Amino acid sequence: MIESLDYVTLQHLWWLLCSVVGALFLAMTFVQGGQSLLWQVAKTQTEKDLIINSLGRKWELTFTTLVLFGGALFASFPKFYSTSFGGAYWVWIAILFTFIVQAVSYEFRKKPRNIFGSLIYEGFLFLNGVVGILLIGAAVGTFFTGSNFQLDANNFVTWTHPLRGLEAALTPSFSSVFNIALGVFLVFNARTLGAMYLINNLELSEAPDMETRLRAATWQNLLLSLPFCLLVVGSLLFMPGYGIVDGTIKIVSFKYLQNLVANPWLLVLLLIGLGLLVTGVWKTARTKATRGIWCGGIGTVLVGLTVLLLPAYNNTAFYPSKTHLESSLTIYNASSSPYTLKVMTYVALTIPFVLAYIAYVWWLMDRQKLKIEDTGDKAAY
Repeated sequence: MIESLDYVTLQHLWWLLCSVVGALFLAMTFVQGGQSLLWQVAKTQTEKDLIINSLGRKWELTFTTLVLFGGALFASFPKFYSTSFGGAYWVWIAILFTFIVQAVSYEFRKKPRNIFGSLIYEGFLFLNGVVGILLIGAAVGTFFTGSNFQLDANNFVTWTHPLRGLEAALTPSFSSVFNIALGVFLVFNARTLGAMYLINNLELSEAPDMETRLRAATWQNLLLSLPFCLLVVGSLLFMPGYGIVDGTIKIVSFKYLQNLVANPWLLVLLLIGLGLLVTGVWKTARTKATRGIWCGGIGTVLVGLTVLLLPAYNNTAFYPSKTHLESSLTIYNASSSPYTLKVMTYVALTIPFVLAYIAYVWWLMDRQKLKIEDTGDKAAY
């Protein structure tokens, strides 16, 4: 069956698979969201230890999913990988730095003779939870607003802005406003997911005040995310995009609205995702339910999938060049060879088994909720 797939189908299939991994990463950012909530919802050292011990059991999943996303893009769309990571390297170095200090924090926060004290490492966790996610959102925003690069005949990338990718968030323009709005939405959404995850994972009967703060945080962060969500969605409905017209890249009015009309299932995914997210928050904030994270997580996956598919399908440039339109990347000119994509598709058949293993391990870790006594000398972090 795989041998019968044509090149265009393989290109669409692999962008879909990469987008699924990226959307799963966004759902996994509940770890970063929980880290950014630490000082808000934990008022004692024991409460801090309880939260960090819970998040510390899952932080590798977020980082691994991010690495898998980059690896999948490297293998299936190498021209995008070399253009973005080779040209906009300051933004990716900044993102990587926040994840490095996250790993260091979980390793050394509770080490004996820690000369920095736990407060410094908690600050690093907050940095990863806010700045790291904000910059990732800004980077994803460039899929719609474009970046400052040019490719020569040998596909050598020339970045035309000295900030090397950081201009996506730091230059005064509509593009930066859109990129930052997407990043801020992801930050507040991660905080919402983080609060819902902690309510589901922790035994809070002995810490009712923290439970109250966590349930309030889900509602507060959802409300804070809504203006940025509306700004992003509203902008996508009216902003121009970069489309393939008669074999060349041109700016097309209402391009992303056209993509939604041409692919109404994307609009359905978006609406269902937002509905599930709101449902999860409502159940968590307004009732005693503890499983709202599952609605919120699935909703985030569907929203993330829409965001990542929208700028690539329907003959759209998913990585536009603002300085040289013909350098813009599409799934057609940026992908690997047909042979490579076919071999990777065979390998991808193992994905369900990997997911089943992850689900099984997750179930083993979460069979019992973490309790206050788990923060003692045997605590992991």
